[in-house]
Amino acid sequence: MVDVVATGLGSWPGDDVREALRVVRGELTGTVPAGVQGLPYLPELPARGPGADLVGRSAHLLVDLPVDLAPQGWRLVDRPGRDAARASALWREDLDELAEAFDGYAGRLKVQVAGPWTLAAALWKPLGDRVLSDVGATRDLIDSLAEGVRSHVLEVRRLLPGADLVVQVDEPSLPAVLAGHVRSDSGLNVLRAPEAAAARAALGQVLEAAKDAGAVLTVVHCCAAEVPISLLRGAGADAISVDVALLPRRSWEPLAEAVESGGQLWAGLLTPSTSAELSRARAEQLLAPVLTLWHEVGLERARLVDVAVTPTCGLSGSTPDGALEITASSVALARALADLIDG
Repeated sequence: MVDVVATGLGSWPGDDVREALRVVRGELTGTVPAGVQGLPYLPELPARGPGADLVGRSAHLLVDLPVDLAPQGWRLVDRPGRDAARASALWREDLDELAEAFDGYAGRLKVQVAGPWTLAAALWKPLGDRVLSDVGATRDLIDSLAEGVRSHVLEVRRLLPGADLVVQVDEPSLPAVLAGHVRSDSGLNVLRAPEAAAARAALGQVLEAAKDAGAVLTVVHCCAAEVPISLLRGAGADAISVDVALLPRRSWEPLAEAVESGGQLWAGLLTPSTSAELSRARAEQLLAPVLTLWHEVGLERARLVDVAVTPTCGLSGSTPDGALEITASSVALARALADLIDG
């Protein structure tokens, strides 16, 4: 039987990282059936407040670019302040709990970080507009993030030497950045979009830094409708993670090219409303859009082993019980896909 990957996308409800890690490890390693490869991950708990959110958490990894919280959001500053210290403390707690929960673990383990364009659109310059408004500031941010991701991967590998690290780069704002839809501080203007080649190179620099530090797989997650599939693959992403329901038909051709060139599709298929009581008939119904379009773009059935099953987005908006249920359902749906491939 083939092994189909089942995993989550990062965020988790509540404020107890130890409990979240217990559930994630239990559901994605301890009870996984034959035909499924569970991929556990370090959950992100934004309910803990500033510094636990995607932007603040990822900005803390920047090297020589301290940030602190301002009325607009996270801002580059000369010296880190109280909010930056809080983000640092949350990271220390997470890594300590991760090391304890996965002590002696051997296998793949995923960590997540915001991508360069999402950070450039979200972070603010010390006395000005968004970082994205300034080519030089954006360049500095990209370099700093690449170095920070490299250091982060090395640190996790030091804590868990038996783990094979997978790095997921979250780029929810990338389509808006490329389309020139990010507004200036005043809201009266939109910021100039980067050239596709520059956007690809920046993302590629971060992905390459993760690989240089020992990551065995890189994934780019984007839950928007207009995901730039070719750009992500061209940047060096080994896997592309999308919400399948949002993906237009025209995106399946470049997606097929990505798979044929050795890439993977991480298919966001499950929401809290679809995960309850996942019967075989319901599983086949959820998989039907992927199977149909897979056939239409000429991909072989055997290549479905390159599809991983995930929720459509993070689980921070769910309840702890709901997050557990959708994680278990991801495993069940992956098993159903494995059965279809073997059948």
